[in-house]
Amino acid sequence: MALAQVKEFFFNLIPTMTEEKWQSFEAIATVRHYKKGDVIIKPGMVSNHVSFINKGLLRSYYLVDGKEIIVSFFDSDCYFSEYESFLSRKPSNQYADVLEDTEMVEITYDDLQNLYGKYADCERAGRLIAEQLFVELCNRNTSFMLQTPEERYHRFYEECEQIANRIPQYMIASYLGITPEALSRIRSRIRNKPTAAIPASAIDAE
Repeated sequence: MALAQVKEFFFNLIPTMTEEKWQSFEAIATVRHYKKGDVIIKPGMVSNHVSFINKGLLRSYYLVDGKEIIVSFFDSDCYFSEYESFLSRKPSNQYADVLEDTEMVEITYDDLQNLYGKYADCERAGRLIAEQLFVELCNRNTSFMLQTPEERYHRFYEECEQIANRIPQYMIASYLGITPEALSRIRSRIRNKPTAAIPASAIDAE
């Protein structure tokens, strides 16, 4: 049952996926459970797994002079890995920890490479996922270059509304690259002048 979500994801991603290929994937997949507060990655570790999140919530962040700089949040039905370390086989510079009790389906680096060598469709799936992650990274970099903090908050709410109320405000501020005080001022302006994207009722509910 725990593999049902990732199976559906694969069959939707690759129309030519077959039961034989899926069974090869299933044979090397491991279902793991993590508790809120568990640290999955920390600096100096090599990321050795790519994971599909069945349920739960994670974040990745840097720690600079004792200050958390949050890079990403990872919700249900998406992939998680410290991808730079996973691909380069070099130690990570990031932390990743669990914000809610989480269930993930994990595959090791070596098993994934063997699967790629066996099935071109699986390698294609890996490429499509990597391309999606690259686009998301580019979009985030662009937002910091071209958007105001308030525009970044609107974008965060539009793209991540399903987790906005599950994350402390100081973490959202860190993710947006602003102080909690600046985020509070943005939220106050939205309360006074609600938009279609973020109605005042939604802000008051947080």
